Amino acid sequence: MIGLGTYAYFWQHSDRVPEPLSLIGAFEATKELGVDLFQICDYAPLETMTGAELTDAAAAARDLELTIELGTKGIEPHRLTRFLDLASAFDTTLVRSMLYSAETRPTLEQAEEWLRAVLPSFEAAGVDLALETYEQVATADLVSLVARIDSDRLGICLDPANVVARLERPRDCVEQTAALVKNVHVKDFAFARQPGWVGFTYGGAPMGEGLHDYPHLLETVRPRERGINEIVEHWLSWQGDAETTVRTEREWTRRTIEYLRSTT
Repeated sequence: MIGLGTYAYFWQHSDRVPEPLSLIGAFEATKELGVDLFQICDYAPLETMTGAELTDAAAAARDLELTIELGTKGIEPHRLTRFLDLASAFDTTLVRSMLYSAETRPTLEQAEEWLRAVLPSFEAAGVDLALETYEQVATADLVSLVARIDSDRLGICLDPANVVARLERPRDCVEQTAALVKNVHVKDFAFARQPGWVGFTYGGAPMGEGLHDYPHLLETVRPRERGINEIVEHWLSWQGDAETTVRTEREWTRRTIEYLRSTT
């Protein structure tokens, strides 16, 4: 299933725009695009919402017939337990996370201990935990950790754009993780020369115009055959003013949805 995530609304949620989009507003905008899945990922207000606010957000999602996934950073047992509770509130069956958070950087041994402690609760609840590929942890180490724990409810959130900062090739990341993928983050990416031709910047690109070989990912991971959701994100830099930035963000979202639908 194609879905949108909060990173597709990064600037629209931001206080740099005159009227930031609320979470429920993002739900409504997603449904208006004909998309039935939304991933609330790294959305800080979620963790400070009152019980009533969470109830209202979950009710809005149900009224719109949206499937909800959740995302956080960190694997401390108390954090994952909290998100498992949130998963229950939103009828969620997948939580995405990363090994590191702003507060903790566990060793692989500590990570394994924490994950083994909390996974029985995920298994009992029927909720998947998907750990994202990114530059702070070698893809081979992440794959080894997930394979070693060997839980049906533990897998990988595949985002091959992230690993370039570790000098890993996106195609290699896709091939290494394919068998363990439970979620895909979809965005294109590219290098551009900095002014003066001194070095490069690495950032987002409109889907289909960058370096991401998405057909290779589809062929290797087979997400549609395996029921793996594809969540649209962007790496869009500020475009100089709020109006232009929001317009560009919405255009990138529309183009990415069209691209994904054209490949089905």
